[in-house]
Amino acid sequence: MNTLSSPRPHVLMISEITADGKLTLGKGVSSKILMRHMSHEAEILLHQTRAEYDAIMVGSSTIRIDNSFLTVRMVEGKSPLRVIPNALADLPEDSNVFDTSLAKTVLAVSEAAPAARCAAFREKGVDVVTAGAKHVDYTLLMKILAEEYNVRSLILEGGPTLNRYMLNEKLVDEIRLIHMPFIVGGDDTPSLVGGMRIGSENDMIRLKLKGTAMYGENLVTEYDVMY
Repeated sequence: MNTLSSPRPHVLMISEITADGKLTLGKGVSSKILMRHMSHEAEILLHQTRAEYDAIMVGSSTIRIDNSFLTVRMVEGKSPLRVIPNALADLPEDSNVFDTSLAKTVLAVSEAAPAARCAAFREKGVDVVTAGAKHVDYTLLMKILAEEYNVRSLILEGGPTLNRYMLNEKLVDEIRLIHMPFIVGGDDTPSLVGGMRIGSENDMIRLKLKGTAMYGENLVTEYDVMY
């Protein structure tokens, strides 16, 4: 993992994924439904990983659909700093992730976010940081997390849009996939990375397999990202 002097945290993308590369049962459907079928051993792995990392980040759509807590459960350990990019600060204030009695939360907004909305979140104890003009600048956000919050390692539990942004900016170091033995289909069912189109095989993001293991009935594969 990166040292304190590194310009950004070491980022691990982690996700459950079906045999046909899907993250949920359909567009707008909570990933929690699919995760109910995850083995207990794989659930433990998820929470152990959260306990080992400084921060965890998910996108706005995940919060709207799943209303996640993003805390450590099932194992001993401190919950990581929760980082939520939301350019206009328009997420519901009563979302579980903004309950700062459970863990600290950073809301990353753009300069376009209304001041009143930012103030409302600050009143709840949420740290609001500005990273970008009209949209969240993820490279800048990673720099802020490293320099202002001492974040050396970050878990990315993103959906297809956030995963795309982070990979496009070359901000992901490792990928860990928890394979679910199902096929769900669907042309618009979310996959690991969405909206990314390549011109040729030279534009593919290459991965280097570095490990496989079974956790209960779930195969887990781990890769280094080779930019």
